[in-house]
Amino acid sequence: MARTRLAPSPTGALHLGNARTFALTWLWARAHDAGLPLRMEDIDSPRKKSWAADQALDDLRWLGLDWDGDPLVQTTRHDVHVDALHALIQAGHVYPCACSRKDVVAAQSAPHEEEELTYPGTCRDRFASPEEAFAAVGRPVAWRFRTPSGLISFEDGIRGDVSADPAVSGGDFVVARWAPEGGHQPGYQLAVVVDDAFQEIDLVIRGDDLLSSTPRQILLQRALGLRSPAYVHVPLVVGDDGRRLAKRHGDTKVASLRDAGGPARAVQEWIAGTSGFDVSAFDQPGASAFEWDGVPRERVVWAS
Repeated sequence: MARTRLAPSPTGALHLGNARTFALTWLWARAHDAGLPLRMEDIDSPRKKSWAADQALDDLRWLGLDWDGDPLVQTTRHDVHVDALHALIQAGHVYPCACSRKDVVAAQSAPHEEEELTYPGTCRDRFASPEEAFAAVGRPVAWRFRTPSGLISFEDGIRGDVSADPAVSGGDFVVARWAPEGGHQPGYQLAVVVDDAFQEIDLVIRGDDLLSSTPRQILLQRALGLRSPAYVHVPLVVGDDGRRLAKRHGDTKVASLRDAGGPARAVQEWIAGTSGFDVSAFDQPGASAFEWDGVPRERVVWAS
């Protein structure tokens, strides 16, 4: 049996863009009789909201989405993530870095507004340990992955053949933080790779804002000896200014629609209408022939 997953992050309220991606994941899984666990990706402690996890589950249920088994809470796997980090350290795949974001910005050769910053490798072979790096700057430091040069290619279910050189687009990337009082704190890139392998995920379905993360995660999978899943990156829902949904585009929170007494069917109809299928697929998802060929390739514009 194939397996994909729902993976909300409790850093804020789910909006219509999140709902569309999760609904497409659910529809694909149910149409293909695939396993569908839910993982609450809650390791982003500074941005995590205490109410957001329960609200996300309520929003998904209101939309008619279900999942298999109890949710896996990512922070409960901290020790496993740290073990993976130690494996990378011992193999020489990562190094301690004392650079701040300000340092990285200052090192850029040209202005980067919406573009991703490229780390220039300032701390490669500079420090022998995170303790030494911390002593040099007096603040928490990072572990960065030594990103090799060369194209990473994969087949995306919507975009087709995708190739990128993560050494050029981003450079050495952060996989964990370290501070004397908190020890190792693995980050998203490492945790998601480890947990996808643990949950035996065959297909990762997510928004195309995470497309640049995929080559990095493939590198981590190779370094840890893990199998790479297949990927589908769903075009985002954006505002009429072309930017991802935010407060400036009006209230697009699923919880607001739910609390106002609006029907979930209206949201299902909007998702279906922007995704190339009939809303009846929500009623009998296992009977539909849901494929990615029918999903529009362009981003969806939400007019507030």
